[in-house]
Amino acid sequence: MSLENCNKRTLMDYCPDIKVLDCTLRDGGLVNNFAFTDEFVRDLYEANIKAGVDYMEFGYKASKELFDTKDFGKWKFCDEKDIRAIVGENKSPLKISVMADVGRCDYKKDILPRKDSVVDLVRVATYIHQIPTAVEMIEHIKKKGYEVTVNIMAVSKVNSDDLDAGLQILAKSSVDAIYLVDSFGSFYPEQITKFSQKYVEIAEAAGKIVGIHAHNNQQLAFANTIEACRMGVSLLDATVNGMGRGAGNCFLEALLSFLKNPKYDEVPMIRFVEKHMLKLKEEGAVWGYDIPYMLTGIFNSHPSTAIRFIKDKRTDYTNLMHELMDME
Repeated sequence: MSLENCNKRTLMDYCPDIKVLDCTLRDGGLVNNFAFTDEFVRDLYEANIKAGVDYMEFGYKASKELFDTKDFGKWKFCDEKDIRAIVGENKSPLKISVMADVGRCDYKKDILPRKDSVVDLVRVATYIHQIPTAVEMIEHIKKKGYEVTVNIMAVSKVNSDDLDAGLQILAKSSVDAIYLVDSFGSFYPEQITKFSQKYVEIAEAAGKIVGIHAHNNQQLAFANTIEACRMGVSLLDATVNGMGRGAGNCFLEALLSFLKNPKYDEVPMIRFVEKHMLKLKEEGAVWGYDIPYMLTGIFNSHPSTAIRFIKDKRTDYTNLMHELMDME
């Protein structure tokens, strides 16, 4: 991962440091318990290559001691043999990524040395109180030879002093990039501007870059990703057709059409939507903007409340609003 100073870009700028990461299998896997067919995964891999995407995240490196393999598809665990069954030796420019959650991953056992793996990037996900453990994971995984990024989750619930302290600790670590994550889809572009400035200032002083992972509860994931990019954030997450838990994420096809790097091409992703995403929805997979998710975004609340509301086929939105107000 390279660091180039492209702060405060205009919407017409071409900045070669911008990288796009497709996390459809990982965030989208939360919609269907990672029950993707091999054809789906292989076609997505090939579409990413054709579209010029920089990284493709295959899923989680979750602990099989904590999660029953019978309850999830294989991309909850991302065994090396399963990834290689799709990509072989991955003789392409596309880099392979997996995510490791603090406290939910046997990272010392399940993450192989880089020389034995086709994975390029491990993304560590942490809550603010877990940062000391996250740093231990980062250092261990870096020593194994990987690129490593870190996602600080639920920062909309973190007070400013704790966030500043956490960012400074991570800046002193060996991590390559620090992610600004809008876990609940509660941020507006003006807030993204301020958070991006904070993250970029701290990260760049330590020779690191910043990423953005946005959720679409208030239909702002694309807008917030663009705003973060404008402010110097250079690692951009998105999913095909916005597939992700609850309201989903920034639409990958929209992001590719927006970016000015001529290597990006949204057409392979649009074709993939035609072939696979419409079928997924017809088969009952549900994600995307809806009023319950909008309400959890407005009230800066975890989407699990809205997910239960929708599964129960409730439509009493006003009552949900009052329930969320009472939780506040």
